[in-house]
Amino acid sequence: MKIKLANKIDSQGLELFDDTYVYGEDIENEDAILLRSASLHEYSFPSSVKAIARAGAGVNNIPIERCSELGIAVFNTPGANANAVKELTLCSLFLASRDIRSGILWEEDLKDSEDFSKVIEKGKSAFVGPEVTGKKLGVLGLGAIGVLVANAAVKLGMEVYGYDPYISVNSAWSLSKWVRHVTDLNELLSECDYITLHMPANEQTRNIINKESIAKMKDGVRIINLARGELVDEESMIEALNQEKVARYVTDFATYQLVHTKNTVCFPHLGASTPESEENCAVMAVKELRDYLENGNVTNSVNLPSIKEARSTSHRICIIHKNVPNMLAKLTTIIGKNSINIENLVNKARGDLAYTMIDTNSDVDEKALNEVENIIRVRVIGEKNL
Repeated sequence: MKIKLANKIDSQGLELFDDTYVYGEDIENEDAILLRSASLHEYSFPSSVKAIARAGAGVNNIPIERCSELGIAVFNTPGANANAVKELTLCSLFLASRDIRSGILWEEDLKDSEDFSKVIEKGKSAFVGPEVTGKKLGVLGLGAIGVLVANAAVKLGMEVYGYDPYISVNSAWSLSKWVRHVTDLNELLSECDYITLHMPANEQTRNIINKESIAKMKDGVRIINLARGELVDEESMIEALNQEKVARYVTDFATYQLVHTKNTVCFPHLGASTPESEENCAVMAVKELRDYLENGNVTNSVNLPSIKEARSTSHRICIIHKNVPNMLAKLTTIIGKNSINIENLVNKARGDLAYTMIDTNSDVDEKALNEVENIIRVRVIGEKNL
């Protein structure tokens, strides 16, 4: 198997590939692509590509729709960098509250002053800010990161509001009982002193913080965005900062305009930049790729349904197809005509796509299956020592 590396990937992940794999940046006709932040939107995928794994959560750098049309499974690593982003969010909370950054910069400008100590003592009041204990924090998005942030904020003595219309069962179980789960976003916007964003960027969430939503917030609200730059309408944010409607904006997505706007703290996309996070993401991504390439199992895919089934036969047929009626009947008919016994079959759908895994004890004619209408990709995984 050939793995193309579109970014530098932590060695702890790469070491999980055995000697049946080759990997590198110059690989051609690859079976899979492993990346972090490199963009694939202009990449011409060779027909050999079966899967893409991103060592990170966001997949805005991958053309998901085109991958689905080509039958390429796309994986991410949700939760692998959650603790790193949580810690930076807590740092951001304090930076949003106390004007620490401006104070440090001011102090450095004065370091050659003969009256340094006197000037510092006299001018420090310009950087006063409120404590977070007892304040209200709104957490938009209660996935792996949002839950960690909400629970940590509770321990800091904050009154925490959480909003997520699509909260998973696992997240709900992990959430502190002291977090107030609200179903009306307007309630969170109007009540909270601090708001932090932890949601993906999609059609429903893009520019969720805009002129209208900011108008519903308290005067002097403090906003943190370490999730995606697209969640915040930049023009509206700059206007609100200049008018002091927003007291401070801390973001991991610096732009020229934001860096030159008052009361803004911009990080150079540091959210997951810890050695622990990079290792966790790389290890998870490689494990997902190997399980899919070797066994057909799907874990943490953003375009295919989750399916994980132990192999019990020598051959496994993996089929990506459109989610339309009568597909299973067509597939099993072709297999039956070849006098092949089906020992196990699993089928799940996700939106317009479906994925079927069929275990047999003998090979099957891929060409015959590929000729079935609405088939996108057929892959037969051969002999396996069981």
